[in-house]
Amino acid sequence: MQLLFINNDGGGFADRIVVRDGLNVRDLFSERMKGQASDYLIRVNRQPVEPDYVLQEGDRVSFTPTKIEGARSQAA
Repeated sequence: MQLLFINNDGGGFADRIVVRDGLNVRDLFSERMKGQASDYLIRVNRQPVEPDYVLQEGDRVSFTPTKIEGARSQAA
């Protein structure tokens, strides 16, 4: 099945990818990304989803980091 995969990490990109039927968001993340899923906002069709959400034909999946490497907190 085909999805629109949007990776907002670093330079970011969007591409149509082909994945196996029955793939869930957790498995897609582990196949395509480095790091911990808990460090990303994961959305399907612009809505937050649970990691066990089973992807459907034509879904739009995006992974956006919630932590930015190299950023430091500002002291008050």
